[in-house]
Amino acid sequence: MNTTAKLLDGKALAQKLQTNLLERIQALTPQIGRNPGLAVIMVGDNPASAAYVRNKERDCVNVGIASFGQHFPVNTSQLELEKVIQTLNQDERVDGILVQLPLPQPLDAVTLLHQIEPNKDVDGLHPLNLGRLLRGEPGLRSCTPAGVMRLLQEYNIELKGKKAVVVGRSILVGKPLALMLLEADATVTVAHSKSNDLESITKEADILIPAVGKAGLITAAMVKPGAVVVDVGINSITDATTGKSRLVGDVDFASVQQVASYLTPVPGGIGPMTRAILLQNTVLSYCHYHKIS
Repeated sequence: MNTTAKLLDGKALAQKLQTNLLERIQALTPQIGRNPGLAVIMVGDNPASAAYVRNKERDCVNVGIASFGQHFPVNTSQLELEKVIQTLNQDERVDGILVQLPLPQPLDAVTLLHQIEPNKDVDGLHPLNLGRLLRGEPGLRSCTPAGVMRLLQEYNIELKGKKAVVVGRSILVGKPLALMLLEADATVTVAHSKSNDLESITKEADILIPAVGKAGLITAAMVKPGAVVVDVGINSITDATTGKSRLVGDVDFASVQQVASYLTPVPGGIGPMTRAILLQNTVLSYCHYHKIS
């Protein structure tokens, strides 16, 4: 019997987290003498990146985080950016540093990320923070995977002993998410572009999390009835009828909604959660610096 999946509302949860952060910041600021600070570094004029940065800056205003964002022209050199990061590392007003990806060629994003002080690495991508995740030690976690885990927690979705399939093995999402699921006692499979017979892998999943960036990749035939499906993909497609672009995930939403027990919408699912975890990480770094638990 077909049922309609319940929606995992990331937008509502992100708003709840922001409200909690606002209250915490309002309580801590008089004690510490300053607000938390976040510096987002953007290079070039990528429209999607510009939109993301605007959203992040708006979120900062909403919760009381000071924004120290800097926007650089596309021809900015690697050395200039490294000097900017070193300055921000030393700036006591800045608790979090984020380099907005992707960067224009020929800039080396990996080298820049390595320059960020690990305790200010609010994107959780520094090797030290990834190593802490691997070892199960406290540290800043990658925002999107942490957002996925927090959303599952909010809806009391059991992970212990469940079969979780992550489709995608990027350092941004797939690999850290697999580690977080393992930490929660799930049995984890990571599928990717070289995996044979993807459908046979995804149909085994109690928890299915595609994070590829390919619209409509996951169809109803690939989903186990009653599975929880968390769509991390975000893709811009042009509507054949209207000619207008719209955002969709990696999941064929309409068909999978008839098979899954829970499903995230796109937009309104993991995107808002990613931004909320970024703010949360900034506040964690702020508290760590001032030795507040």
